[in-house]
Amino acid sequence: MATRLSDVAARAGVSVKTVSNVINDYPHITAQTRAKVEAAIAALDYKPNVSARSLRKGRSDFIALAVPEMGSPYFAELGAEISRAAKRRGITVLIDQTEGEAAAERFVLDGMRGQLIDGIIFSPITTAPARLTAADTGKPLVLLGERPAGGQFDHVAVDSVQASYDATTHLVSIGRRRIAAIGVGGGAGTGAVRRKGYRKALKAAGLPHDPALELAGTGYHRPDGAASMRELLALPEPPDAVFCFNDLLALGALRSLAEAGLRVPEDVAVVGFDDIEDGRYHSPSLTTISPDKEWLAENAVALLLDRIAGNGGSTHRDLTVPYTLQIRESTAG
Repeated sequence: MATRLSDVAARAGVSVKTVSNVINDYPHITAQTRAKVEAAIAALDYKPNVSARSLRKGRSDFIALAVPEMGSPYFAELGAEISRAAKRRGITVLIDQTEGEAAAERFVLDGMRGQLIDGIIFSPITTAPARLTAADTGKPLVLLGERPAGGQFDHVAVDSVQASYDATTHLVSIGRRRIAAIGVGGGAGTGAVRRKGYRKALKAAGLPHDPALELAGTGYHRPDGAASMRELLALPEPPDAVFCFNDLLALGALRSLAEAGLRVPEDVAVVGFDDIEDGRYHSPSLTTISPDKEWLAENAVALLLDRIAGNGGSTHRDLTVPYTLQIRESTAG
């Protein structure tokens, strides 16, 4: 038989109301009384009824994080930071992997109907900006990533145009003149946004735009980067540098360069984006754009909890994540 609140009260020698007050972290409970109740809870292995507690408080203290894939080191690292930021505030994070599927992203934008959560942090991939603008989530929501918030939701993202400009300009500064880009895409997503910064840097340096040096690939994983790098090396005039739009693409490109017997950075310099742990320990270590993931997590969670509390007003807030260019062996030798 499950332990009841009255069982805890009897063991601690206090009223049921006092046990409830301790569980709900109400003030004005003496340290001695709190200790007795907590000891009784531990001894009886009492598990509070989350649903009933949520009805009383008007919230569950659960939030959702919806991302395309947890197998991606970037999203795994970011998810860990968001979980830590929420835990410090007494909030539990439930993770939903959308795999970038339209139906899964619609479910998120519909507020994950029926789920016991107070709000959502969401990194969309396939959802069009118009859909984001028209969405009626029914729950507070904070957007991450490149897609514009459409004036409705709070939004936290790196300035990918400027960051990509800085990454490409770094390659120019070390004397590279035939700079390729891997991960280019259309629409309003990551590839299109980072391509703007790449092209802007080429133009500022007086370098020609060569469409043959821009490869979209089929995805953003290591095999995609490796395949794109092989394609670039097959050109009549291969590149002397490559800017990959995430670190997984860069790690794949480094593999193809090694298989081709080319030296990095002497023959081809490589820059990535995201600063995942794998890139720091690769040989050569990877030069990359390093977003401040802890800052991103802290601010995304704070924005969401502010909305859950009914604060923030009607105007959406756009926060820009700080970043640095981490120069390592793939460009510095």
